Amino acid sequence: MKLGIVGLPNVGKSTLFNSLTKAGAESANYPFCTIDPNIGIVAVPDDRLKLLGDFSRSKKVTPAVIEFVDIAGLVKGASKGEGLGNQFLANIRECDAIVHVVRCFDDANVIHVDGSVDPRRDIETINLELLFADLEVLDRRIAKTARSAKSGADRNAKREYDLLKKIHAWLEDGNPCITLELDNEEDEAFRNSLDLLTDKPVIYAANVADEDLADDGASNDYVAAVREIAKESGSEVFVISAEIEQEISELSDEEKAEFFADLGITKSGLEKLIAASYHILGLQSYLTTGEDETRAWTIPIGCKAPKAAGKIHSDFERGFIKAEVINYRQLLDAGSYAAAREKGLVRMEGKDYVVRDGDVILFRFNV
Repeated sequence: MKLGIVGLPNVGKSTLFNSLTKAGAESANYPFCTIDPNIGIVAVPDDRLKLLGDFSRSKKVTPAVIEFVDIAGLVKGASKGEGLGNQFLANIRECDAIVHVVRCFDDANVIHVDGSVDPRRDIETINLELLFADLEVLDRRIAKTARSAKSGADRNAKREYDLLKKIHAWLEDGNPCITLELDNEEDEAFRNSLDLLTDKPVIYAANVADEDLADDGASNDYVAAVREIAKESGSEVFVISAEIEQEISELSDEEKAEFFADLGITKSGLEKLIAASYHILGLQSYLTTGEDETRAWTIPIGCKAPKAAGKIHSDFERGFIKAEVINYRQLLDAGSYAAAREKGLVRMEGKDYVVRDGDVILFRFNV
């Protein structure tokens, strides 16, 4: 999973990125501090892995990972080359979802690029720049296909041209591509191949002062505005303090627990973000465990056993025979695979089995 972190300058993007990845992206109190896309890989926290690793006495425990891409702050006109954000828009196209950091705190010592804090205006600025960038992409594709489409010689070109024009008109009306419903699977597949920025799910990170964390921003009017926008667009939203996250990233697990208790919170921003991203992208994890390795594998919800097996290796999917399945908690409670089998807890599932979150699976295959 790859998430692109966007936002206006000085909203806490790079501070958040630093705390999430500990990658050390430079952050400072002036616009355009980040002038290269910063990339960091983060392990997905999963308590099940340690339990299963201990259970199997695994030599290695491998979590699922998320790749974060932090780009320079976007400003009004970025799609036309204003500021430094335009050159990084291509980096977002490669991401599965967009994490949009929105400033939801007042601080006279931290400059706002537009002179005041206004989440609705700030979100609109970013969304318009992404929309304008998409229109540029569509303009080029339309110009490229227009001649062959109008000649009528290529029926596929005519269909592509009509679809491009339909998407273009939708965006021109100020609508993000993700809200456009298309008629059939082919059209949907073609739209996905365009990799439009406004066709990506959005997770809003409402960046608040530390005193607003305990009630999850319930008393913060800025956060209320972000939640309203997220509801309108079907997006996810979570409340975070980028500065607090940076402090947390330097603490041991024991110190974190004490720090959380002092702040009146139970989850870190990273945990909230991961939950939001898995939810909005419709993802879950199944697990494999053994003496050599215990590992989490990220798959779409609704994924059938052969496709899940293909995450490990294409041969597993191609030669799939059966899947030996048990819920991780049942396996741990049984004490051993042998005991779990005796109790009838280990099931043999076929090609139509829909994998569930927390399944521990051993695939049988033949190629």
